Amino acid sequence: MNNIKKKPLSELGYNFIETQLPKGKDEYYLRNEQWSRQGEYRRLLAHEVEALVRNDNSSDDWNNIFVSNEFNPQLVQHCHFFGMVRIGKLEPYYLEFHNLRLPVGLYNSTICACDFGDNVVVHNVNYLSHYILGNEVIVANVNEMATTDYAKFGNGILKEGESESGRIQLELCNENGGRSVMPFDGMLPGDAYLWTRYRDDLQLQQQFKAFTEKQFDKRRGYYGMVGDRCVIKNCKIIKDVTIGTDAYLKGANKLKNLTINSSSVAASQIGEGCELVNGIIGYGCRVFYGVKAVRFVMASHSQLKYGARLINSYLGNNATISCCEVLNSLIFPAHEQHHNNSFLCAALVMGQSNMAAGATIGSNHNSRGADGEILAGRGFWPGLCVSLKHNSKFASFTLISKGNYMSELHINIPFCLVLNDEHDNRLKIMPGYWFMHNMYAIARNSWKYVDRDKRTDKTQQIEYDYLAPDSVEEMFQGLAIMEAAVGNAWYALPENTPKKELTEKDLRKKGKELLLQQPEEVARLTILVKGMENSSREVQLLKVHKAYALFRELIVFYGMKNIIAASKPSFLALQAAVKTAKRGEWHNIGGQLMKAETVNLLKQKIRKNKIAGWPQLHEQYIEIGKEYATDKLQHAVASMLEIKEVSLKNFTPALLAEWLEDSTRTMEWIAHNIRHSREKDYKNPFRQLAYDNANEMNVVVGSLEDNAFINETLNELGEYKNRVRKIINEWEL
Repeated sequence: MNNIKKKPLSELGYNFIETQLPKGKDEYYLRNEQWSRQGEYRRLLAHEVEALVRNDNSSDDWNNIFVSNEFNPQLVQHCHFFGMVRIGKLEPYYLEFHNLRLPVGLYNSTICACDFGDNVVVHNVNYLSHYILGNEVIVANVNEMATTDYAKFGNGILKEGESESGRIQLELCNENGGRSVMPFDGMLPGDAYLWTRYRDDLQLQQQFKAFTEKQFDKRRGYYGMVGDRCVIKNCKIIKDVTIGTDAYLKGANKLKNLTINSSSVAASQIGEGCELVNGIIGYGCRVFYGVKAVRFVMASHSQLKYGARLINSYLGNNATISCCEVLNSLIFPAHEQHHNNSFLCAALVMGQSNMAAGATIGSNHNSRGADGEILAGRGFWPGLCVSLKHNSKFASFTLISKGNYMSELHINIPFCLVLNDEHDNRLKIMPGYWFMHNMYAIARNSWKYVDRDKRTDKTQQIEYDYLAPDSVEEMFQGLAIMEAAVGNAWYALPENTPKKELTEKDLRKKGKELLLQQPEEVARLTILVKGMENSSREVQLLKVHKAYALFRELIVFYGMKNIIAASKPSFLALQAAVKTAKRGEWHNIGGQLMKAETVNLLKQKIRKNKIAGWPQLHEQYIEIGKEYATDKLQHAVASMLEIKEVSLKNFTPALLAEWLEDSTRTMEWIAHNIRHSREKDYKNPFRQLAYDNANEMNVVVGSLEDNAFINETLNELGEYKNRVRKIINEWEL
């Protein structure tokens, strides 16, 4: 039975706060803290009350209507007021936005205990309750817009008198709730990542909960806010929603328990048919066309479109999800998912990722409970109709070819193509695929994400380069795997049967020798690995002799590129900057790369309350970001020297000059492969089938010569060569 309460009409608009008020406070005390303009209002004059009554307005008590000196009663018509209402300046103008033109004033609306700024437009609002509207706000054709005294605006907190069962949590990365976090306004991808990891560190987890609890007031009675110049039209239900300035809400079905961040430089928009419940929406977000989102956080400048469903998930900055379903996932910045039949469930996706049509990342119920997870490094790209099984883990920039992968995968070499070869009944993995066959795509992705980073608040310094500490560490791991696999394949030949049991070190030594000195011999071997698929079938590595050489060359190039970027004045200055250079583990903390020891120190400070809240943690992100270039330089030099097998003390100007010259050839190779991999699209006769001639193709897809990214790459090549020549000359190498 519906619990419909019947109360005296005289109470409508009053007794907003249902719990006991603090001593000496009335029900408006928090409202007055939120709206500091109450001193600008006065009571209505007798002739103003008469004018309002003539205009078919009513109030339970005209003494509770307060107005500014520039109030015009003729601009209030057919309205019913309950409780205390304060109305700002009303002047004989109309406001226009996107061809919607409406006169300033309040018309045909029921208004219950609200405050209005200057020159607002309120038209046909059936029920507007306990809201504070800023200046020049337009609200038109809204069924219900109300705030409750326990409104939390999407934050995972509890108000006075509420039980724990009422807390909103995001069940990220796992459907069983074992990695749940409490959402809060201002939550960064790094916050969500740190909170979902390290679940066995109870002290750390308790601190994160305490950070969130103390960031928000538990008192009841806050009003919903609508910032200046907001436009809200043709919406059905808006309940417990606070909205920043310059937001545009049109045709939404239901908006409940939300914070919608918006500003004049990063305006957010919500469009037709959307239903959003229990969420935080960042600055500059776009939500359009039938989206359903429940228990979610959208970081700044992210987008949901075309019927997408986002549930129990965090969507990182500059990410777009269209037409598909995403559940229980933590997604780092720069994620693309555009297809109606793609599905992502219980996943940690570390950014710069792209989900193709038909990709099913998380057919989750393959264990005895819904507790599986997918962990994917940067650049994760499952291709058309890929189906993956939990639990699986992927290194950075893994491309997965079309297929149904029946077993769990652990792909721990980066830049791979993963292929399910049903004919041979083998899993085949090609390390370095991107460098050999699609340099255009991987280089352009790094470029476009920098270009499309629209964040106005860059607290976290996000790494977009495909050659960075995290991916390079994985490349070293890949080198070791390839060496051991080659050694094992060579000794597996009957003529090479070893006379003693071989260790991992023995296998790697032989494999490295063959890869460096006899790559043509390696090309003839069938190279198998173990531990990458949870099955009894064979897993084969392809083109290892090419990938191994490319990994080594690109690691050296990574070192050279960072030396050049550091812009040191001399070789001695470079030596001083890298005197403590070393390799080590790095972590991707929400798109921001940090050394493992930095993360450990961060956790230690949190445990000891030296970092006592989310704002202080965000300050630490900024400080760590300031040190990133230095840390990255040290890592790059250490990585380069390890490949070259030269110690830091034996690193001489002559060696640097030689390697700088070599790096220009690597840069030339990269530029050539970027153009070549794109050029194949123009020379492919099947690509040309859709066009009558080459001119038509150039009009439709653009000519190769006019490709902005390729031309930018050629410019960078020229600039790189100039900087190398400048360093060699100025440092007298």
